[in-house]
Amino acid sequence: MESITSRTNPLITRIRKLTGDRKYRRREGVMVCEGPKMLAEALRWGAGLETILWQTGTHPPAGIPQGVRQVEVPGDLLRSVAPTETPQQVLFLARLPARALPEELTGSRYLVLDGLQDPGNLGTLWRTADAFGADGLLLLPGCADPWSPKTLRATMGACFRLPVWEGKLEDLLPRLARAGLPLYATALGEDTQDIRTLPLGRAAVVIGSEGRGVSPAVLAASEKTLQIPMTERCESLNAAAAGTVVLWQMGFGPVG
Repeated sequence: MESITSRTNPLITRIRKLTGDRKYRRREGVMVCEGPKMLAEALRWGAGLETILWQTGTHPPAGIPQGVRQVEVPGDLLRSVAPTETPQQVLFLARLPARALPEELTGSRYLVLDGLQDPGNLGTLWRTADAFGADGLLLLPGCADPWSPKTLRATMGACFRLPVWEGKLEDLLPRLARAGLPLYATALGEDTQDIRTLPLGRAAVVIGSEGRGVSPAVLAASEKTLQIPMTERCESLNAAAAGTVVLWQMGFGPVG
């Protein structure tokens, strides 16, 4: 176990940059996570751990893989580098998984996010997609960074279990076609169908951005638009809430 006390130590400087700089995270291929629960999930699901920072006096659990760098730091130093104001005794670095769209989509239920910009909504939908048995999230351009600390916290460990891929619409469409998966969008249009009436057991469903909804290009590429029934006095749902309804319907709604 190493010990670091300086705020200018190269590792501390690197963690600060990883926490705040999206491009640097991508270039380094590393994400910053925090807390014993997240670490337990990372260990359980075989995440590629690189470095663990322990607050002085914390007793590491058994099962840390050999080769993982472990560093003890004072509480004030951990607080200075952690992405939250009250860190939970441990912070760790893990390698990013593959992010590019796979050549073949082998699952049957995908949630497509189109310009979803709030990291909390993204993380919540990631966690919900995992809970309801989706096969992955497909992120189109303009979405929040799935590997930001705020997004990762909101996943509650789902980031280690359910894949998230990023790609352009023109690359996604042929993959959906080869897999025989229709693309549906949550939006109002001439062909809008009540979400309860359409089998979603094999489909990719789009949730649009919080402010603009589904983009025109994605709407044009979608086979149908879906409507979530609600009282007349309510105009719309939060993106995370709408996505939760969609994911439940995909996992537990009619199959045919």
